[in-house]
Amino acid sequence: MRERTLDVAAPEKLGEGAASVAEGENVHVEVRLEGLHDGILVSAEVDTLARAECVRCLDPVEIDVEVEFQELFAYSPDEAFDFVVRDDQLDLEPVVRDAVVLSLPFQPVCRPDCPGLDPLTGERLPDGFEQPIDEAPDPRWAALQSLQLDTDSDTNEKR
Repeated sequence: MRERTLDVAAPEKLGEGAASVAEGENVHVEVRLEGLHDGILVSAEVDTLARAECVRCLDPVEIDVEVEFQELFAYSPDEAFDFVVRDDQLDLEPVVRDAVVLSLPFQPVCRPDCPGLDPLTGERLPDGFEQPIDEAPDPRWAALQSLQLDTDSDTNEKR
């Protein structure tokens, strides 16, 4: 068993959605390698910083990414294993990339109660703002507004 700490720069942008880790951003990896009969078990904790825009108010957001993974690197190529030890080397880049990208939020927000933008003006709404309820009737139901049901006659007929 061996433990290592690695600080590397992200070789490329990680993630293509609303949040991503920029190329060159520091990626801190604490890795534990354990020799097994079938291969090498890699357990790791990855810490890095992702940047995004809040999907509600469009303010910039920095997200601390902390993710753990465990993967087995096989000694011999086999269909049962996704990763293989090659020339006594382990390529952790694809495993770290997948773990980081899968942990990024799909719709990042600056804070859970972010009010967002005003749909009419496009300005940021103040904190604590509650959208007024629109009482305008839906035009798709306009034909049914003239329909009047007599509920008393229905109950009298059943008796």
